Amino acid sequence: MRRLVLLLALAVATAVAAPTSRAQAHSGAEPSEASVPAAAPATLSLFNRPVMTFRQTVLGVPPADRASIARDRIHAILERGGENKVAVETIPQGNVITIDGRVAFVVSHDDDAAGAGETSEAVVGDVVAALTRAIAESREARDSSFMLRAAAYSLAATAIYAAVVWVLLVIGRRLTRRMLHFAHRTSRKIRVGGGALVHRHRAIVFTSRIMRFAGWALLLLVTYEWLGYVLGRFPYTRPWSEHLHGFLVDTVVTILVSIAQAAPELLVAILIFLIAHTVNRVQRGFFEGVSAGKVRVGWVDKDTAAATRRLFSLAIWLFAAVMAYPYIPGSASDAFKGVSVLLGLMISVGASGIVGQAASGLILMYTKTYRVGDYVRIGEAEGTVMRMGVFTTHIRTGLGEDLSIPNATVLGTVTRNFSRAAPGAGFMLESSVTIGYDVPWRQVRAMLLDAARATREVAPRPEARVLVTRLSDFYVEYMLVCYARPVLAQARADVISDLHAAIIDAFNEHGVQIMSPHYFGDPAQPKVVAREQWYAPPAEPP
Repeated sequence: MRRLVLLLALAVATAVAAPTSRAQAHSGAEPSEASVPAAAPATLSLFNRPVMTFRQTVLGVPPADRASIARDRIHAILERGGENKVAVETIPQGNVITIDGRVAFVVSHDDDAAGAGETSEAVVGDVVAALTRAIAESREARDSSFMLRAAAYSLAATAIYAAVVWVLLVIGRRLTRRMLHFAHRTSRKIRVGGGALVHRHRAIVFTSRIMRFAGWALLLLVTYEWLGYVLGRFPYTRPWSEHLHGFLVDTVVTILVSIAQAAPELLVAILIFLIAHTVNRVQRGFFEGVSAGKVRVGWVDKDTAAATRRLFSLAIWLFAAVMAYPYIPGSASDAFKGVSVLLGLMISVGASGIVGQAASGLILMYTKTYRVGDYVRIGEAEGTVMRMGVFTTHIRTGLGEDLSIPNATVLGTVTRNFSRAAPGAGFMLESSVTIGYDVPWRQVRAMLLDAARATREVAPRPEARVLVTRLSDFYVEYMLVCYARPVLAQARADVISDLHAAIIDAFNEHGVQIMSPHYFGDPAQPKVVAREQWYAPPAEPP
């Protein structure tokens, strides 16, 4: 029986291959002894179901012709009727697939070898199962009662699908209204520093989009399942239904498998970050104690504790990121490495100025040029230091201005600190006047000291003093240096104004003329304001 099957199979293949052999003879080409590699595989499909993929040329017959011949033979066998039982006969060249003892096609060893690592038994088994199912589906397609039942099931499924869609729409509308109302109420309660953290309109828009996305996703999932069920009722479209279900299942399984495979490494990365978070909290508590004066160590003080805490925190998180990098899912992929290189290049090229500013800020903090609350003069800017940042220093002037000065500019400019020499809170004041040589310097000194004592905000300790700073061609320059209690920049501006007013009153009272800014000659009468004219209208006496 096996020899008979072999002869029949070879006869069919030889009959089909004859034209090809004659063409090769006329062209002068030598025929192949066994097989010629196929240019392109061809799939045998029966009733819309793939049965077998021919990958090799056998006895001069290419895969496309083998698939066409097998399809014609199967249709001819099925038209004869019968039990349509599929069987396998083994021959030296491979396996012959028969239907009711008639040869349908041959699965050669070359076809098996070209498969994706499958054994011959596995390939033949899959072919037999697919062919048997295709034949059964072809019978179902010719059964009118079966097709009527399939149509009835499909109509019932469609009615259920429509009802489910309607229920989803109704529930979706009600749930969306409740979620929008919840977002409206919650957005008002979430506040930080007295202000709303989440804007009400944005919260409502975000919630609406989330609900819309969830509704569409659920609707598409229901439609996907309904379509797969309806297609699976009919034999011809059943392979499409299997493909839909297979795609969904494979996608879900792939995602779950990927999550399961990445979970151990992801847990290690999370553990590293948790340890870093714990260490960061410990060092933060330590440096906060140093800032509050509760902890005292020799290598850091309360002025530099905040900056040192930031540096330690940055070092801890960078070390954690380096340690956790190999355990992050996808870190070994070329795309992840490319993005990492691109980010590093962008940071190295574009952040040179930022790094310089940060380095300048650290230098200012650790050299203790000034601290928050000091009254300083940086270039032409003068005021109270309100905040020392990593990149900028914020100063508030006595004129109601807030200045933001880059730390690199501060580092390259002479900074005068008026609070560093003053004991405790407060700052030093200075005021200069120029008086002619005909006025005794002792009298000028006494008048300036009287003006300092007449200014309420000037502290008696340390005592004010007067310095002769310059002997010019036409006048002598005197400088009054005193100590003021106020801390804020606005208060310092008021103190300077009051001090200057007291100096003018003192010189007017004693009839001494201030020679600022220039001197050309002595006037006939000293340019002073008599005491009785100090409160000329519209000024009012205190």
